[in-house]
Amino acid sequence: MDNQNVYTPYLARIENIIDEAPLVKTFRLKFVDDKVQESFTFKTGQFGEYSSFGDGESTFCISSSPTRKDYIECTFREAGKVTSALAMKGIGDVIGFRGPYGNHFPIDEWKGKNLVFIAGGIALPPMRSLIWNCLDLRANYRDITIVYGARSVADLVYKHELKGWEERGDVRMITTVDAVEGETEWNGNVGFVPTVLEETAPSSENAIAVLCGPPIMIRFTFPVLMNLGFTSEHVYTTLENRMKCGIGKCGRCNVGNVFVCKDGPVFTDQRLNELPDEY
Repeated sequence: MDNQNVYTPYLARIENIIDEAPLVKTFRLKFVDDKVQESFTFKTGQFGEYSSFGDGESTFCISSSPTRKDYIECTFREAGKVTSALAMKGIGDVIGFRGPYGNHFPIDEWKGKNLVFIAGGIALPPMRSLIWNCLDLRANYRDITIVYGARSVADLVYKHELKGWEERGDVRMITTVDAVEGETEWNGNVGFVPTVLEETAPSSENAIAVLCGPPIMIRFTFPVLMNLGFTSEHVYTTLENRMKCGIGKCGRCNVGNVFVCKDGPVFTDQRLNELPDEY
């Protein structure tokens, strides 16, 4: 992409909108400038700053795979001024995008390994980029296991894709919800992600685990992975909370000697254990 002021966003037009769950939407975006669209590249795990002009900008991961070069996607929950303004946008509207920023998942180093993806709730979007990236390069990896959970059936995101992953013969897909409400029809698991992961018991042999979810889920899932034989250097997660400017200038993402937006958002559990508990 062309060099320009780091604070100046590129213009991106909304090509499609999917209502994923209550207050959760996915935007498919294409850059207004064809040259920018042709030259834009990113790596799975990186993020961007998405802006509603006049309202501000918010930080989300890029939820699509780098292998899908005709567009980028982001998924967000309506939770504040900027995300509420973005949620009001329609197909054809133009928003701003700055990025990509941050580091990425080292998928080239994972070739020939078994992969275990664990996600909870709205934390599936960064994992979705990674999952599709690995599925589009399926021959590079051995067994792939996906464990995904949400509070309820309604809160599951990418429902259309979850079904597709479940129907694939080369993926082990486990979906769970904390509870089934009312008359909701549900044929999946019922239980918390750490418990279901323990029952599923994926092998840690020659395996990489990637974990993304609410802090409480992560806190209880790390010990399960350790009990299953995973080591800290083979467990990855991504941190997007507290980031603001995206380039390490505002200091909002600073933890110890680390700026999450520059040194992350992807970290191994081993690296996180070296940071102060404030993250």
